[in-house]
Amino acid sequence: MKALIVFDLDGTLAASKSAIDPEMATLLTSLLALVNVAIISGGALPQFETQVLAHLAEHDHFNNLSLLPTCGTRFFRYTDAWHMLYSEDLSDDQKHKIIAALNSAVASAGFQADKVWGATIEDRESQITYSALGQQAPLDAKSQWDPDFAKRRKIKAILDGLLPDFSVRLGGSTSIDVTLPGIDKAYGIRKLRDILGIPIAEMIYVGDALFPGGNDYPARETGAVCIQVRDPDETKRVIEAVSACLTPT
Repeated sequence: MKALIVFDLDGTLAASKSAIDPEMATLLTSLLALVNVAIISGGALPQFETQVLAHLAEHDHFNNLSLLPTCGTRFFRYTDAWHMLYSEDLSDDQKHKIIAALNSAVASAGFQADKVWGATIEDRESQITYSALGQQAPLDAKSQWDPDFAKRRKIKAILDGLLPDFSVRLGGSTSIDVTLPGIDKAYGIRKLRDILGIPIAEMIYVGDALFPGGNDYPARETGAVCIQVRDPDETKRVIEAVSACLTPT
């Protein structure tokens, strides 16, 4: 069996920007007692705290958990508290260029939403994230806006021309993430290898956006075993299967 199980967050462990449910919390707690676990997501650390950590009882097995916010551009490990090991931050000039390109691409694609909930562009220091309906949009509105990714693929195609020196990925249900070139979930997986000393061949990656252009897709390029899931309920079944294989008989 593998030595490290890596999860995406939104759409994989929980619905977009929602907390993990009690069943998922129980399954993750049990998994942490058996194997190393990492979570890589486009969200910033506060999302990890409210969506996951607040629903897990703090215990010794936190030493088995690695957190990689903003698509792996940051890395946190737990000892007596959560400590940041690195942060691949964007410069002010890079941020301004990305934000200008996002505004231009959205306008050019013609997909500005009639109603938004909060800011549509968020500076996460090591990543700029565009959320089409705003950062606080309700889940039902987000699930209806771009269910087949067609709108964001069109925006991404424009962005790829405007930002050839950056990584542009589709994330969540309405978002697009932009990071430094080569800084994506593949980068995060390689950092897990280097920092934890676990070969990539000993990793499993679980995500809902492992298709080309999705922000989980770079994980496929690392050689890690990848498992595509539809939603958190399917992820629960994956965790149950992995836990069964790891539990001594």
